[in-house]
Amino acid sequence: QVQLVESGGGLVQAGGSLRLSCAASGRTFSSYVMGWFRQAPGKEREFVASIRWSGGSTSYADSVKGRFTISRDNAKNTVYLQMSVLKPEDTAIYYCAARQYPLGHFGSWGQGTQVTVSS
Repeated sequence: QVQLVESGGGLVQAGGSLRLSCAASGRTFSSYVMGWFRQAPGKEREFVASIRWSGGSTSYADSVKGRFTISRDNAKNTVYLQMSVLKPEDTAIYYCAARQYPLGHFGSWGQGTQVTVSS
């Protein structure tokens, strides 16, 4: 069973940076794609970024391109989301998720971590 535990959220001023971490366990993740999603109050959950564990290919939402970077540490089974030039509209609960490559859906989710960006 896949277990995902996020950490690193908090309160930051606009223009600042935060790094989120997602510790993954319960599987060998070489055949997985890991993703970050977020949900703001009153809005639907949206895709932020993803990374294929094997090979490291990445994908980003247009709203975060050039500001966020997703990466993974194979030795620590951890996925990171480095967030820079944060904006108030980045305020949301951020969730880590996992799916099998190539055709799985994101069916494993963490509990989420709150990111609040003040103006």
